[in-house]
Amino acid sequence: MPATIALVDDDRNILTSVSMTLEAEGFQVRTYTDGESALQGLLARPVDLAVLDIKMPRMDGMELLQRLRQRSSMPVIFLTSKDEELDQLMGLRLGADDYITKPFSQRLLLERIRALLRRNEAGRAEGSGAPPTGVISRGDLVLDETKHTCTWRGQQVQLTVTEFLLVKALAQRPGMVKNRDQLIDAAYGENIYVDDRTIDSHVKRVRKKFRQVDDDFNMIETLYGIGYRYKEA
Repeated sequence: MPATIALVDDDRNILTSVSMTLEAEGFQVRTYTDGESALQGLLARPVDLAVLDIKMPRMDGMELLQRLRQRSSMPVIFLTSKDEELDQLMGLRLGADDYITKPFSQRLLLERIRALLRRNEAGRAEGSGAPPTGVISRGDLVLDETKHTCTWRGQQVQLTVTEFLLVKALAQRPGMVKNRDQLIDAAYGENIYVDDRTIDSHVKRVRKKFRQVDDDFNMIETLYGIGYRYKEA
């Protein structure tokens, strides 16, 4: 079955041109011109990935993402203007998996979509016939790659695909420092460019999610100017 992509933007020219590109590549596409209609549609008929503009009428992309994250962990890419750096970071903190600045290359958007879908498929490979990659257990942390689940002290931690891959990259080698470039490669792939600050925003959100189930969570350490590491038990 071809993947279904939702495009949410009040610019009908963008909706038309991007839809044509995605459909030509074999994707199914649903389009929405405002956040409220998108929320209703996406909750009623979930998709494989959503591309959201930030500034839209009736409900902006930030609120839409926040509402979606209460019910879904579908991959989300934000479209932002170049002068919306703060919005980009806020979107990542709310749980976006990636962002692209306008004006953007449709080829770049297509590659980002494919990369996220590949990671999402790998994270949910159980039952698909793909060989399971097993469970990573580090003390109170348990990551199940086949089910794409994360638990801390027996409690579920809801992570997006990108967040899951970041935690996995750190937890696989406790005590070893991962610089931002290494974490970008782990979470996005070697051929995708992402600003270093994107990783910082993801790590902040991961910590926040763990602290929602354990106020004392401190296993991900920052080494300023170097990178991050997962504490040795």
